[in-house]
Amino acid sequence: MANQAPITPSKLDVSARHVVATDDMKALATRIFEACGCDADIAAMVAEHLVETNLRGIESHGVMRLMQYAEQLSNGYMTPTGRPELKQNERGAWLVTANNGFGIPALHVAMDKGIEIAKAKGISVVAVQDCGHTGRLGAYAEQGAAAGCLSIIIGGGGYKEWPQVAPYGGAKGRLPTNPYALGIPGGERGPVVVDFATGRIAGGWIYAARSAGVPLPPDSLIDPDGKPTRDPEDYYKGGAILPMAGPKGYGLALFAELMGEAMLGPVTTEMNWLLITMDITLYNDAARYQTLAEEVLTEIRTCPPAEGVRNVEVPGERERDLAQQNRPKGIAIPVETWKQITALAEQLGCL
Repeated sequence: MANQAPITPSKLDVSARHVVATDDMKALATRIFEACGCDADIAAMVAEHLVETNLRGIESHGVMRLMQYAEQLSNGYMTPTGRPELKQNERGAWLVTANNGFGIPALHVAMDKGIEIAKAKGISVVAVQDCGHTGRLGAYAEQGAAAGCLSIIIGGGGYKEWPQVAPYGGAKGRLPTNPYALGIPGGERGPVVVDFATGRIAGGWIYAARSAGVPLPPDSLIDPDGKPTRDPEDYYKGGAILPMAGPKGYGLALFAELMGEAMLGPVTTEMNWLLITMDITLYNDAARYQTLAEEVLTEIRTCPPAEGVRNVEVPGERERDLAQQNRPKGIAIPVETWKQITALAEQLGCL
């Protein structure tokens, strides 16, 4: 147990939380995945990804996913021993197949290859197929930015299995939450990272709210009759997430669905992915880029804040600051979610 309370900004109104030391949570999550049949290196990578996501305050993609992942590994939705395989198709395009395994190692392999090609040729495109959940997309955008690259990551496909989001003007779910992530080197405080679902909320927040036993934020969900609701159970009864920003989120989701299902598909597990990576020195040297980027970001940060807002922030910086502050403190997990994690660990013989 950590001594200091971690900072946990959340979309959920959760008062009762259990604090777990960072290394203890990584070790427990690793044991859970190994008990599910995963190879040790894959188990450790996925466990670290989930805990690091919690440290950044993004609990929708953090350790609350342990129960979901364990269920998917046991029912055959994902294969515990599936490992990412990098190859080229008959036209020379690079792609990674996860062999029905976790999406987290597959996205790392794809970004590594994308960076390698971009550094050699200026720009690259790598697709990812046949993978399970990919965790926090921003992690891979940060990976590209840390290597001096602009990266654009788009996920789509699987609308038949994941009709989560209603199209604009619709009353039933027809599209997945098809997320986007963009990363680019920043100024003195590191990369700028934008990571968002095209639904009003990511699907993970519904799982998180249900797990914690709390309502969802207003104006994010409709029930099976198309009426507004905050009850996460209504989603499982046939409700749907509303599209982010109305027609804008719907348009982005539809674009991603055509890319993932029609261009790269058909999807075999969760969704397909496209990673576009470009070396920023194609147009400017790195030092000059950083100077100009810092000028832009300083102008943004010094914008007078609106009433009730402390200060204007740059995307990605808050999450990195939180992770740095929270790492020695641990992560604060909703008590009900922690009970489910420990019950799973006991069931698998990990405690």
